[in-house]
Amino acid sequence: MALANTIRRTASRVVPLAIRASAGSQRYHHHCSAIFAAVKTQCDLSRNLFQRSFPFSIHHYSTKRPSSDESLVRVIESEIQCAQESEDSDEVVEVPQGFPFKIEDHPGQQTITLTREYQGETINVEVHMPDLVTGEENDDDNDNDDEEKGAQSSIPLVVRVSKKNGPCLEFGCTAYPDEIAIDSLSVKDPDISEDQIAYEGPDFSDLDENLQKAFHKYLEIRGIKPSTTNFLHEYMIGKDSKEYVTWLKNLKKFVEA
Repeated sequence: MALANTIRRTASRVVPLAIRASAGSQRYHHHCSAIFAAVKTQCDLSRNLFQRSFPFSIHHYSTKRPSSDESLVRVIESEIQCAQESEDSDEVVEVPQGFPFKIEDHPGQQTITLTREYQGETINVEVHMPDLVTGEENDDDNDNDDEEKGAQSSIPLVVRVSKKNGPCLEFGCTAYPDEIAIDSLSVKDPDISEDQIAYEGPDFSDLDENLQKAFHKYLEIRGIKPSTTNFLHEYMIGKDSKEYVTWLKNLKKFVEA
């Protein structure tokens, strides 16, 4: 009987302790879980803060434009602005009344084409960009006509006179202010293959002087005269400025892409 009482008293003391120990263990695991959750939240916050503070991570840095490209773009933009200001300050070149040719100007090309019909003939003129001379290169007096022409701005022309059937005449000309020089003259036969070497005649300067004058008159009647070429000179200077601005803008687009 005494032994049974002893066992009951011992059990009454051990069970509460076990219950408290079990509760403490649950509180411990709960406390640890809370700590781990707090640490994880803090790590996530730190990582987000780092990404916002330092956007130039390795992943993004590989796509960043080099500083040299940005400098180049700024220089190009400055040149575009200067070119546009110069273009705006130039007077607008208007086609004069009675101009005998139709002008075909295609942006992006360095030539324009003139066409007209004259008494059953088709006259086609290919006008190239001007060869500009500022006058600073030749300060000394010139002794002959060739040196004087070399000191003047000019535009190259290719004049073709054709009829409905048969060959055409092709003139290579250089237009100076108030003067047109014929550099070459050839007869082009459309039936002759390009693989064949055709006889193109002597140098124009080697022709008889009267024959040279007659061909100058021949072109003048068909509209190739100083009043025409002087206008074309101004027109091509304006075209050169426009094409330069377009070229700069295309450069800028390529560098920025």
